[in-house]
Amino acid sequence: MSEQALYSSAVALLKQLIRTSSFSKEEDQTAAHIKNHLAQFGIIAEQLGNNIIAKNKFFDPAKPTVLLNSHHDTVKPNPNYTLDPFDPIEKDGKLFGLGSNDAGVPGVVDSYFYPFL
Repeated sequence: MSEQALYSSAVALLKQLIRTSSFSKEEDQTAAHIKNHLAQFGIIAEQLGNNIIAKNKFFDPAKPTVLLNSHHDTVKPNPNYTLDPFDPIEKDGKLFGLGSNDAGVPGVVDSYFYPFL
C-alpha cells in the first residue's frame, strides 16, 4: 500500500471515529470500527467489552512484548463548541471534530503501525 493510500485510509478511519458517538463506557461502536479496520489488513482482533485486543502473527508469550495502547472514548462536547463535534471537517491541513486531537490520532496511528511489526 502506498504512503498516500495509507494516509487516506488513516484519515478515513479517523473521520469514521469522529462521526461515531463514543462517550466513556459507550464506545462499543468505535471499538467495532477499529476491529473491522484491522481485519482489512488481515489482523484478527478480539473485542473484549469496548477494548480491542490484537496480537501480531508472530506473538509468543515467552518473548518480550510491545504493547500499543490508546483509548477511543470521548467526553461530551462543550456547549460552546462552535462546530458540529460529530462532523469531521478538514480545513487548512487540519482535521476538526470530537476526539480528533486527543487519542483519536494515536489510536489510528497504532492501528496502522501494528500491521508492520
